[in-house]
Amino acid sequence: MRNNICVFCGASEGVNPAYADNARQLGQALATQGRRLIYGGGKKGLMGIVADAVLEAGGEAVGVIPERLVEAETAHRSLTELEIVPDMHTRKARMAALADGFIALPGGIGTLEELFEIWTWGQIGYHSKPVGLLDVNGFYRPLNNFLQHVADQGFMRHDYLGTLHLSESPYTLLQQFDDYQPKNYDRWAK
Repeated sequence: MRNNICVFCGASEGVNPAYADNARQLGQALATQGRRLIYGGGKKGLMGIVADAVLEAGGEAVGVIPERLVEAETAHRSLTELEIVPDMHTRKARMAALADGFIALPGGIGTLEELFEIWTWGQIGYHSKPVGLLDVNGFYRPLNNFLQHVADQGFMRHDYLGTLHLSESPYTLLQQFDDYQPKNYDRWAK
């Protein structure tokens, strides 16, 4: 089982109540399955919802937040552990080191930046951990279509596109992570 799951998500709840509902479901799933949440350390938006759901279900939540965002994101002070780091680069490296897998809930440009960076790190061999999208109400469907276009246009290998897991269910996504076997292919082949 992949025990430490890093979740990238918005510091906003978005406009659809399903986003918050699914963040809550993911947090409950992590806790009830004995997994630990690794995330950005904020208490606002989906970040706070997923962390609170983990804690309310008796699980562990570890936040990693840069000094500059402690006040802006209103750091969640009730976590199992809160690490305050100097900057965003350190935050992302620390979350990557702690995690056994990465899930992106709906979010904005910060969520997408974290998702693409960690997925790129896998592509070039810095890790072999699963990366997935919790596709709440088709939130990531347009992105998935665009990524298919990127591969069709020769800017990404089609086999690598298949390394990004996609599910509408937190439980299914976590099962995909547990079943994940890194593919051993030549990353540099054309």
